[in-house]
Formats: sequence, C-alpha cells, structure tokens
Amino acid sequence: MKVERPNQRRPDGTIVSMMKDENWYELVVGDRSRSGGQWDIWEATYGPVGPDGYPKRIWDKRTGAIDHQVAAYWKEHYDLRAILERDWPTLEAKLAGKFHLYVGDADSFYLNNAVGLMEQFLQGTTNRPYGGTVEYARLQPHCWGPGAVDLLRMMAEDIEKRAR
Repeated sequence: MKVERPNQRRPDGTIVSMMKDENWYELVVGDRSRSGGQWDIWEATYGPVGPDGYPKRIWDKRTGAIDHQVAAYWKEHYDLRAILERDWPTLEAKLAGKFHLYVGDADSFYLNNAVGLMEQFLQGTTNRPYGGTVEYARLQPHCWGPGAVDLLRMMAEDIEKRAR
C-alpha cells in the first residue's frame, strides 16, 4: 500500500492538498523548474545546475524517485541545521543568544517538525549554549510568531543589550 504525503494542512489537521498534486500542477504549468510554484522555485534557488542549464530535480515529479545527489547538495549548502551542526565550533561565538524561533505546532506545511529537530540540536550545544528561544504555539498555522509591535520591542531590547 502506498500512502500519499500531505503537502498542506489546517490547524485542525484537515489536509488541504497532497504533495503529488501540487507537483503535478507545477509540472503542467512549466517544466524544468519553471512553473513559479514553491517546489520549482526551491529547485531553481537551491539546486545545482544540470547539463541542460536548468536546475537538477531533487525528485522526479512523475515517479517520485529522489535524486540523492541533489538532496545531498541541498543539505551541504542550504540545510541550516546541518550547517550549524557541522560548523558550530566556528559559529557558536557569533550566534550564541541570537536564535529565536517561533512556529505553530500545527504549521500548515509541517515545518514544526524541522523546528523540533533544530531545537534538539540547539539544546545539545553545551560548550557554548545557544542561549536563544524556541517557542511553539498550540494549534497555530504557518507564519505564526510575535506580532509586529512585540517583535520590534524584542529587537530593540536585544539591540540595547548588545550595543557597545
């Protein structure tokens, strides 16, 4: 049995779209990562260039087969958690106290899972603890975080704290 992968959900858990459907739509709108849709934009932004001059696909939109070399390229160059894990000894002095992550625990695109993995890594930084915050909001969707007024206040307080 093959279980389809959800693409987007509502905070109550209702599935809005499936990943295969969004990718099929993008393939119909434009091939070779030219649809302007999210997945194609990420391929064009983060992927290596193929021999035909177009972005190399991270997976085949028709079959779902993953190109593991392209996935490894993305991880090496753009996966923030993987880069922090790899380079923390040289980055910790510059970044400690500067991570403040906010996510709804019902993120529309399941990004709360990635934030959870980032939090696990950050909590394990013992030589110089990361000293930031990770906050989850119950049943909140994509883009949840402090409102503009609160965010500006928090930023101003941090600037005052760090000012020389």
